[in-house]
Amino acid sequence: MRSPGLNFTEVVKNLIIINVLFFVATDVFPELLSRLMPEGRGFRNVTDFLGMHYFDSPKFEPFQIITHMFSHGGFMHILFNMLGLFFLGPALEMSWGAKRFLTFYFVAGFGALAAHILFGMIRVYNIAGEFTPNLSEISQVLDPASSQTLANIYYTPMVGASGAIYGVFVAFAMTFPNVKMMVIPIPVPIKAKYLVMAMLGFDLFFGVAQYSGDSIAHFAHLGGALTGFLLLMYWGRR
Repeated sequence: MRSPGLNFTEVVKNLIIINVLFFVATDVFPELLSRLMPEGRGFRNVTDFLGMHYFDSPKFEPFQIITHMFSHGGFMHILFNMLGLFFLGPALEMSWGAKRFLTFYFVAGFGALAAHILFGMIRVYNIAGEFTPNLSEISQVLDPASSQTLANIYYTPMVGASGAIYGVFVAFAMTFPNVKMMVIPIPVPIKAKYLVMAMLGFDLFFGVAQYSGDSIAHFAHLGGALTGFLLLMYWGRR
C-alpha cells in the first residue's frame, strides 16, 4: 500500500502552508509583525502576542482564539505537528472529504483550547478561590510557589496546532486501527490504536503530575483527542 502521505490532499496542504508561513513570520522575521503589538501590555515577542492567554490575563486578545493554532514555540514543535498532519491527515481527508476534514480539524483544535482554559480556571480557583482574582492583591498573601504558578497561568501563552493534531491522531486510530506505524527510535512497527493510547497515557500522566519546568499543555492534547473522539462518534451515529 502507498503511504497516505504521498497523496498530498488540498486541505492538508493549505493547513501546512499557513502554519509554515506563520512560523516564518513569527520566528524568522519577527520584526515584520512586532509593529502590530500594542505597547504597555508586556508582550515579549510576536509569538507571545499571537498565543492564547488566560481569558482574564491583560495579554488576552480575542483573535488569539484563532492565531494560537498557527503559532509554534520552535522548529521541533512545528515539525512534529506538521509531520503528523502530513502523514495521517490525507487518509482522513480522502475518506471524509475536504469540508468534513477541515471541520473536524478546527473543532478538535477548539476542544483542545476549551480543555486548556478549563484546566487553567480550576488551577486559578484552587489557588485564589475565584476565577478572576486581582493579581497584585492576591500575590501579597500567597506563598511564592503559588504566586509563581498563578503568574505562569496568566502570562504564559498556549501555542501550536497540537490539540487539532491529537484529534487527527485519534481519528486515524479509530478509522484505521490496525495500520502499523514506525516511530523513531522504536525499531518495531506499532499498530495505530496502541500508539495513540500510549501517547494519551503519556499526556494524562504528565498532565496530572505537573512537573516543574514542563511547558507542554498536556490537557490541551487530551482535550483535542477527546473532542475528536466525540465528534467521530457523533458522526458515526448519524
